[in-house]
Amino acid sequence: MRAYERFLKYARIGTPSSDRTGCTPSTPCQWELAKVLAEELKELGMEGTKVDDNCIVTAWMPASAGCENAPAIGFLAHMDTSPAFPGEKVEPVLHPDYDGGDVVLPKDGRVIRAADFPFLKSLAGKTLITADGSSLLGADDKAGVAEIVTMCQRLLAGERPHGKICVAFTPDEEIGQGADHFDVAGFGVKYAYTVDGGAAGSIEYENFNAAAARIAIAGVSVHPGTAKNVMENALLIAQQINAQLPPEDIPARTEGYQGFFHLTCLEGNAAAAQMEYIIRDHDREKFERRKQMLSHACEKAAADHPTAGVVLEMKDSYYNMREQLTGCMHLVENAEKAARMAGVEPATEPIRGGTDGARLSYMGLPCPNLGTGGYNFHGPLECVTAEDMDAVTEILVNIAELYSRM
Repeated sequence: MRAYERFLKYARIGTPSSDRTGCTPSTPCQWELAKVLAEELKELGMEGTKVDDNCIVTAWMPASAGCENAPAIGFLAHMDTSPAFPGEKVEPVLHPDYDGGDVVLPKDGRVIRAADFPFLKSLAGKTLITADGSSLLGADDKAGVAEIVTMCQRLLAGERPHGKICVAFTPDEEIGQGADHFDVAGFGVKYAYTVDGGAAGSIEYENFNAAAARIAIAGVSVHPGTAKNVMENALLIAQQINAQLPPEDIPARTEGYQGFFHLTCLEGNAAAAQMEYIIRDHDREKFERRKQMLSHACEKAAADHPTAGVVLEMKDSYYNMREQLTGCMHLVENAEKAARMAGVEPATEPIRGGTDGARLSYMGLPCPNLGTGGYNFHGPLECVTAEDMDAVTEILVNIAELYSRM
């Protein structure tokens, strides 16, 4: 079975996570995919297959004959999809022999325009897979899941020599909790890869330092006719806080290593409001300064409005994995070799985001990130191709073979 065929099945199982429930997994729908994957891994012949109490799927295969002394390697992907756009009822659409032009999606009048996304030209002639326009597709990261499972199928069939291979599928990566309950020691490997990136052949070992912030604003609400010198409008206080942050430091105006503040939620009324931010920067010192900047903005708003209430809660999510990978760059070098063996030119680039691998690297499991072949994640214009998923699967098989020689 090809990876894209598995992906079509997984994509139809809605698994959006949620940062509002306080549960693990954050949404019960993730159990369904976990059970499907565990059963499929068992049928393939993986050993030790289980779904633990935190909805983490793990399994392993022993080394092939003659490779028992090779280092064990892990491969991970996440099962949840972003809560930023509907992902409960996904209907994948195949576009065979795609011409590289605009893609008109069946629902909601959405179009993936070639003028907006130049990478589309490079996908011409392939089988493009999109959603129908009413949901995201879920290639982030069910494409990675499908590629890992297909790699297992090929290795278990004896296609290539390999050392011990361990795989894991986690919940709640999209809300920064994918590694919260991961048992690094029990996983049984010294090195691993997440398969959770973009274009086939991309290799990422630098990522943002990340924090999440919530600001609760309690205003003073009175009748507007008698509000002079009394009313404190919580929404206007929220605007004041945001206005103190650099207007150019937002996702839409930054790229590469540039960090940002991203206001992800502003809701409420004159009496009470809540703001939510994510804070990102590759440079640790700049990251800390950004957190201080938001703290100062809240402090100033509180001082300017002493009868109102401004409460900031801020928590670090993950850090730049580069600091943990300096001594094991063979992971990157072997990924580059594996890509070239698959006929794909590798590209190393910083992640403008993060993965489970960033946190796992700080938990003692060095874990760079590999591309899945997908694009435009977290929205209705998401896409992937069947051929690029084949290429990624080949890269994973090649990595397993390369480590069998060490």
